[in-house]
Amino acid sequence: MGTPDVEAVWRIESARIVAALTRFTGDFALAEDAAQEAVAEALVAWPLDAPANPAGWLMATARRRAIDAIRRRTALNDRYALLAAGEAAGPAVDEEADPDRIDDDILALMFVSCHPVLSPESRVALTLRVVAGLSSEEIARAFLVPVPTVRARITRGKKTIAATGVPFGLPPAGERRERLGGVLSVLYVIFNEGSTATSGDRLLRPDVAYEAIRLARTLAALQPDEPEVHGLLALCELTAARFPARTGPDGSPVLLEDQDRRRWDYSAIHRGLAALARASVRGLGPYGLQAAIAAAHAAAPSVEATDWDRIVVLYEALARVAPSPVVELNRAVAVAMAAGPEQALAIVDELIAGGRLPGSHLVPTVRGELLARLGRRPEARAELERAARLCTNQRERSVLVRKAKTLGYGPER
Repeated sequence: MGTPDVEAVWRIESARIVAALTRFTGDFALAEDAAQEAVAEALVAWPLDAPANPAGWLMATARRRAIDAIRRRTALNDRYALLAAGEAAGPAVDEEADPDRIDDDILALMFVSCHPVLSPESRVALTLRVVAGLSSEEIARAFLVPVPTVRARITRGKKTIAATGVPFGLPPAGERRERLGGVLSVLYVIFNEGSTATSGDRLLRPDVAYEAIRLARTLAALQPDEPEVHGLLALCELTAARFPARTGPDGSPVLLEDQDRRRWDYSAIHRGLAALARASVRGLGPYGLQAAIAAAHAAAPSVEATDWDRIVVLYEALARVAPSPVVELNRAVAVAMAAGPEQALAIVDELIAGGRLPGSHLVPTVRGELLARLGRRPEARAELERAARLCTNQRERSVLVRKAKTLGYGPER
């Protein structure tokens, strides 16, 4: 048997391991530190002696590291005695075999990470780190902030949780509602990272995206009367339905207009539409509106046959309830399809004039596409080349470079 990939195992199992350790020790920061120590040990040990059960190896090793840490805390001798007694019963956590309990643990971990005592930035960074298993570098790219800033947010978050004594466990129903917005925003960011990776040589990271969907489904079961939970689940399902057609055999991106829609996952579309119907009961919020946009794409047999007027209206509604430069940029794309590139270019130029989305490759990407449609080829090429320089995902960058090359250096038409 080959040596298991430590990073891949960690990506899949990190939330379960940290959650089980947090319940086991009652100490959020200790659990995360012990899990990280186990990963560091795995990087050294696995190439020499590959474990038959990599996830179990990480859990047992992290559990031992946690017990070692507690042993060193003389003020916690009583707790150590209790944990040591449990260790004698075996290396694994008993409840680990109960998948329902694991899901509850992960959700509890998410609600701890999104506790109101933390700043919004720390909530997102901490949850992405300990629940989704994203690295500090990946989180930094997702939020366009320096890596040291992300690390500082994570450290502050763990210290705040320890200092305020936030208990591990699912909060009461009333408190859950207060923290729900933070949990949903974290799931949204996790899914987006899986849907279009911010960096690397893969366009998609399905393992990350499907973990977000799994957590969203569990959250929907836990909070069945919250429309936006179903809205986010619908958005994720409908977006993920296009995954099979979004890349070619070699992993290169396939643009929407070139996708074979027969390859879309229609089971996921049906699940998404069902979730959207539940989200629509009391009117659509930001996630529900985005899901409605995804549903309009899912219902269309082609790009040309898409109801772009409806999509423009939905983006206008989204801009009212959740304004952001990304929403405006997406609205510009929809306006270009519904009314032509000139109107859309005015929207994009207004974003640029306002200094919004600085450093993002998305603005020059859209502007280059619009200029190309208007026949302004040299300008379009310059914009796409700039977008390629700013893009940190190798697969996306290759598409931008290819598009720029097709425009050549010829005169404007």
